[in-house]
Amino acid sequence: MLRRTKIICTIGPASNDFDTLNAMYEAGMNVARINMSHATHDDAARTIGWIKTLNRKAKYPVPVLIDTQGPEIRTAKLDRPLVLRKGTEVVLIPESRDYKGPVTSSLEVQFEGLKGAVSIGDTIVLDNGLINLRVSDQEPAAIRCAVLDDGEIGSRKHVNIPGVHINLPAITPKDRDDVTFGLDLDVDFIAQSFVRRAEDIAKMRELLGDRNHGVHIVAKIENREGAKNIGSIAEAADGIMVARGDLGIETDIATLPNLQRQLVRSSFQSGRRCIVATHLLESMVEHPIPTRAEVTDVANAIYEGVDAVMLSAETSIGEHPVKAVKQLAEIALASERFPDLGFAQELATESDKQNIARSALELAGRISASGIVVITRRGITADLVTNCGPTDVPIFAFSNLSQVRRRLMLNRGVYAHRTAFSNNPEKTIQTALSVLRQREGLHSAERVVVISDVLAAGPVDAIQLRTVGEVSAK
Repeated sequence: MLRRTKIICTIGPASNDFDTLNAMYEAGMNVARINMSHATHDDAARTIGWIKTLNRKAKYPVPVLIDTQGPEIRTAKLDRPLVLRKGTEVVLIPESRDYKGPVTSSLEVQFEGLKGAVSIGDTIVLDNGLINLRVSDQEPAAIRCAVLDDGEIGSRKHVNIPGVHINLPAITPKDRDDVTFGLDLDVDFIAQSFVRRAEDIAKMRELLGDRNHGVHIVAKIENREGAKNIGSIAEAADGIMVARGDLGIETDIATLPNLQRQLVRSSFQSGRRCIVATHLLESMVEHPIPTRAEVTDVANAIYEGVDAVMLSAETSIGEHPVKAVKQLAEIALASERFPDLGFAQELATESDKQNIARSALELAGRISASGIVVITRRGITADLVTNCGPTDVPIFAFSNLSQVRRRLMLNRGVYAHRTAFSNNPEKTIQTALSVLRQREGLHSAERVVVISDVLAAGPVDAIQLRTVGEVSAK
C-alpha cells in the first residue's frame, strides 16, 4: 500500500553521508530539507550531491528543499554555553556593539535594532521557550533583563519577542546568497522563513526571476502576523508550512493545536500544499522510540490531511535518524486507514480544470480504480487532483520534465515518473500504462482513470477510463 502522507527529513551532521541518506530513503524519506540557518554552502552542496546520486537509482526521486534563515534574531556564536540562573540579570548586547557598562553576565544577539523593538516589561524568549527573560532597563547600547528560568543558552539559538512587531526585511542578504546558491544547484523548493504578508512572497518570486515557475515557494508561518494574513499568503505561495517551533512561542501555546488546524484548512481552501513541522518525534533525538503523545500528535496531522510531515532535529542531529523516519512512516500508514477531516471539500477554486480533476476523482471512486494517471508537463493537473484530497486511490503522475517529477513528490498521494512524451497523446498514454505494469506492479486487468493536460495538436483536457493492459491499435 502506497503511503499518501510524505515525509520531509532535515539533513545534518547525523545524516549527511550517502549510506545514512540511502537508509532514510529506504525507511520512507520523500523530501530532503537543508536548513540554511545551520548548514554551510559546503554542507549543502555535499547533501545535494548525495541526493543526486541517490536519485539515479531510486524508484521515486527525492526533491531538495532549502529552508532560509529568514529575518530572525539569534544569539551570536559563543565559545561555550552561557549558564543563566533564575533571579539573576543578563545584559543583551547587539553583536556589533562594544559594550563597556557593568555586566554580571552578557549575551550577544544578532540584531542591531533590538533596543528599539522592546519596552520595559516585555518578555524575551530564548531557545524556543527554554529560557525567558523580562526587560528591566534599557541603556544606549544594551538591554538589561531579569532571568525568569534556569537554563543554558548556546550559539545561534532563537530569540523571540512575542507580540512585538520587529522591523526586519522579508529577505536578508544571507537569504539572497543562499537562494542563489540553491538555484545554481537545481533545488526544487524554497521554504521562506517568517513570512508575514503576501508581499514577502512577491519579493521571493522577484529574487527567483526566470526560474520562478520551476522552483516552488513554501511560506513558513511562524508568528501572529503571518497567521493573521494566512489567506492572502496561501494565495501567493505554492505551499504553507505550519512551523510550530516559533509559532508556539509567538502565540498562546495552549491554542496552537487550534491554530494549526486553521492554517491547514486555509491551505486546503486555497489549493496549496501543506506541511506540519517541528517536534513531531522530538524524543527520538535521544531515544529509540517516540512518546505516546508524539504518536498521537503525528496522527492528528495525518487526520487533517496534510501533504507532508517534517522531521528536524530527529534526523539532523539525532541519534536515531533512520529509526525516526521508519517510525513516522508507520504512524502515517496506520493513521491513513481512518477517514481524514475532509478539509479538501472546502476547496474554494471552481475553475474548469479543477472541476475536471474533481470529476476524475469521483469516477475513480465509483469504479474502485487502482489509480489516477495524470499526464502533465508542468504538474498543474497533478496539483489539481491533489487538491481534491484522494483518500482511497493513488495518483500516478507522468511528466517529461525531471524537475516537475521531483517537486510532485511533495504532493499527498502522488507518485511521479518521468517518461518521454509523443506528439500522439495515445502513445504517451500507452507509455504510462507500460510503466504502471513494469514499475508499479499493476495487473493488466486493473482499471485506472486517465486525466491529461498534454499539448498535442491542441490542448487536451480529457478523462478516460483505461485498463492497464489495454493496447491501442492507433
